[in-house]
Order: sequence, then C-alpha cells, then structure tokens
Amino acid sequence: MRFIGVDLHSNQLTVCYLTTSGQQTHRTFALKDLADFQKTLRRSDRLAVEATGNTRWFVSQVKACVAAVVVVNPNQFEVIRKSVKKTDRHDARALALFLSKELLPEARLKSERAAEINSLATTRDKLVKLRTTLVNKLHALHRERGWASRKSQFLSARGLAAVLAREWSETTSVEVEVIVSQIGALNGGIKRLDVQLAASGAELRGQKNLVSIKGIGPRAAAILLAVIGEIEDFSSAAKLASYFGIVPRVSNSNAQVQHGRITKRGSKLGRTCLVQCTLVAKKYSPYLGQYYEKIKAKKGGGKAIIATARKFLGIIYRTLKNDWVFEDFPNFVLAEG
Repeated sequence: MRFIGVDLHSNQLTVCYLTTSGQQTHRTFALKDLADFQKTLRRSDRLAVEATGNTRWFVSQVKACVAAVVVVNPNQFEVIRKSVKKTDRHDARALALFLSKELLPEARLKSERAAEINSLATTRDKLVKLRTTLVNKLHALHRERGWASRKSQFLSARGLAAVLAREWSETTSVEVEVIVSQIGALNGGIKRLDVQLAASGAELRGQKNLVSIKGIGPRAAAILLAVIGEIEDFSSAAKLASYFGIVPRVSNSNAQVQHGRITKRGSKLGRTCLVQCTLVAKKYSPYLGQYYEKIKAKKGGGKAIIATARKFLGIIYRTLKNDWVFEDFPNFVLAEG
C-alpha cells in the first residue's frame, strides 16, 4: 500500500508517494496530462487531496484507480496553512504523512445534483444582495430630495416606472435609469432561479418531507437539502446543528467552562434559510412558538430565534431520518402510510 498526497492547483498537481516503509517520491504533473498521473496509481493506493474548486472533478477522474480517496477539510487541517515552509512538495508530503496515520479531517463530498443546487442558491443569494444594494440607493436618492418612499415599492415594475416618472436632474436621471434597468433585470433573473430551484429541489430525496413542514416552501426545501446532502452522514441532530454552525463555542480549561456565541461555521446561506423558515414556522407551531417566547423572556429575541432555529433543525433532522410526511405540522400529525 502507498499513501499519496496531492497538492492540487488549477493547472498542475504536485504528488508525494509515501510507502509503508517511509520511502518518499515526489512528482509534478500538468493538469492537462492527468492521464500520466493516473498511470502511476495502483488499486491498493490511498489518496488524499484538499477540498478546492476543482476537487470534485479530480476525484471523479482518479477514484476508480485507487482503493480510497480522502477529501480533506482545509479549515480543519491547519498543518499546511500555518506551515513556515509553504511549498507544493511540502504540502503534498504533509497530506501523505497524515493520511498514513489516519489523522486527516475528512470533508464530505456531496452529490453532483446537491452541489449544482447549492451553486444555484448561492448565485440567487448574490443577486438578491445586489438588488438590495441598488434599492437602498434609490431610497437614498428619494430621501435626499425630501420625497417619501418605501424600499419595498422599488421591487415591483409599477414602482420602478414611478421612479422614472419623477423629475430628476440631467445627471441623476442617467444614474436612476441605469439603477432601474438593473433592478428590473435582477428581478427577472431571480424569478428564473426561483423556478429552477423549486424544480431541481423536487428531484432531491426528502423534498416532499420538508415541504410538509409549515414554514418550509419548495425553494427553501431545495436550499436546505442541498446544504445537508445525505442525512445519513449525520449520526445525530447535534451533529447537524454543528454542521450548520448554530451551536455555541465552548471553552473548557481546568475547572472553568465558558460558552460563547454560535460558531457560524458551515454554510451561511443554509443558516440564513433556516432562520427565515423558523420565523414562519413558530407562528404556526405552538411548540416552537412557546419555546421562542420562553427563551425570549430570558435572553432576548436574537438569542431566542437562534435557539428556536436549532430546535427546528432537530425536527428537520428527525423528519428526514424517519421519512416523516406531515398532514398537520402545527399539531404534529403525520400523514398515514
């Protein structure tokens, strides 16, 4: 058996071949000559590579040539990032060495469909934020001139037409026309992405389960499922909560234990979607609503909604794990069969 560490880049890869006796060999291949690298692999080899932009493609090309491929989480493997000797050969050697000791923090590689939906949702999120920036600019231009306005009115075609109908100076009118045209284009793009998110999400396992929960629509279900991936990857609801980054930081030293703010690790888009769904679900679910009010009375609304979101994520976990479909979510009644 050999342990192979691969330092992967966009145009080349540096490889360290480590034998069980400790012998090391280094080689560098151009990515366009990947076939030459594949010829050096054996079915008994184990290979490690850090998660980067082209890792999914690379794994698909080499997984049939080796016994196992370990995709390493770079955020948890700081041996490379904090190394004082930062070279491709050294990074590949570190991957091979830690692979031989089974000490690499492995990252999950989601299905191609889940990755595509996650990319679609991320693009939508960027477009929504850009639209918000432009809407804020229109709102500011109105306030500068003492004109009453609401940000929500700039999201509709009628509202944008009313903006163009106002009397602007020659210089500002050009600015306004460009902003209005961009918001209109963004509205159309976001609408197309929403339709595709719902359609693509319907193909994911667990979609019918999540949309039966009051507060989760087709688009939100697609985003949550794309973030979660395979529910079997999580042994408990606590593990899933940790993956979403909504668990508190814990510092335990000697006899002193401190709990801080949530870690915020994992997908920010997933956390945002979860919180938005929780805000709706607590209005319909007596269980979630009462829990929210209880925490709010003690710690305030901000901490209460995060705590409720974690409780809601536990329900999502059990729903997917047990293949539940709700007939009446507020009363926690499952559909027959």
